[in-house]
Amino acid sequence: MEDFIMKMITLGTTGITVPQNAFGALPVQRVNMDMAVQILRRAYEGGMRFFDTARAYSDSEEKLGHAFEGMRDKIFIASKTMGRTPKDFKEQLDTSLRLLKTDYLDIYQFHCVYQCYRPGDGTGMYECMLEAKEQGKIRHIGVTSHKLDVAKECIESGLYETLQFPFSYISTEKELELVRMCKEHNMGFIAMKGLAGGLINNSRAAFAFMTQFDHVLPIWGIQKMSELEEWLSYMDQPPALDDEILSFIEKEKSELIGDFCRGCGYCMPCPAGILINNCARMSLMVRRAPSKAWLNETWQENMKKIEGCLHCNQCMKKCPYQLNTPELLQMKIIRRFSLGKCRCREFLLFNIDLIKAPASLQAPYLFLKHNFYAIRLHDLMN
Repeated sequence: MEDFIMKMITLGTTGITVPQNAFGALPVQRVNMDMAVQILRRAYEGGMRFFDTARAYSDSEEKLGHAFEGMRDKIFIASKTMGRTPKDFKEQLDTSLRLLKTDYLDIYQFHCVYQCYRPGDGTGMYECMLEAKEQGKIRHIGVTSHKLDVAKECIESGLYETLQFPFSYISTEKELELVRMCKEHNMGFIAMKGLAGGLINNSRAAFAFMTQFDHVLPIWGIQKMSELEEWLSYMDQPPALDDEILSFIEKEKSELIGDFCRGCGYCMPCPAGILINNCARMSLMVRRAPSKAWLNETWQENMKKIEGCLHCNQCMKKCPYQLNTPELLQMKIIRRFSLGKCRCREFLLFNIDLIKAPASLQAPYLFLKHNFYAIRLHDLMN
């Protein structure tokens, strides 16, 4: 492999050593085959060597298979199974190998588990991993989770070589403890959701934060060439975690840490048809990543569906972060409305208890009844 200025990371006992700048292939399912292949090959050309996908990511594996056919020895591929029975495990593994056009996976991971699979636990799942490894279909056994207690148990079990877990500069001390535990157990840590599901919009700060950990490999979700080029620019000039970035991160943490939706989607589908993983964080997305797309009629209708919440609490039971999702949804209702005689007629209506006004806005806010306030769309979008 070529030499890069980029720090090289070894994932624990796997011996897999790659630049600390990896490709998360979940988003490529949202682009067509030709574009996906272009993005993936450009990622390789730019120095990325580790690619993470999953059977659950629709056609992501197929796109990797097309992009890297004939190049298998030049890259590392990690995939995942959400199979919860030995039959499903074996079927999904064989499907992944076929779509990826390979006869082995560098890392195969139990995907979003709610328990630590062990030999002899009665599920037969860990035995499936051992059998696949003996057959040469997989080289290393990993696990992904969104639940802290399960992640800790997996680390302490000594049965897994890598842990994939959400980790970013707004992570709490609890997540940092997981990172330290992996270091102590010589276990590779694969950081997903390094941009906190879209809430972090400063890639330099996100990247610099990761560089302080010599066993953490961030996988950046990429679906656009422009996004990829941004990450690739750090290959030759990785941003340093200096005082300026540290100060910025502290400010961000004070604003974002708390009970907010990460957008993982494990609460879905909703029996009332609510797009929970977007609606529950809409006010944050509008403020931190303003886009007219959030304000169109479709999203207004999507937000209106919150009023039809059945309060069945299925989403609460599924949420890996133990959020009170129905309550969060009710507090995130946003309305677009008009005031006929105002010079600027379109406003957004927010619950004042849950959203801070963007510091950049100098215009006075229009305070309304029932604890709501409005922001002029013109100010928000400019």
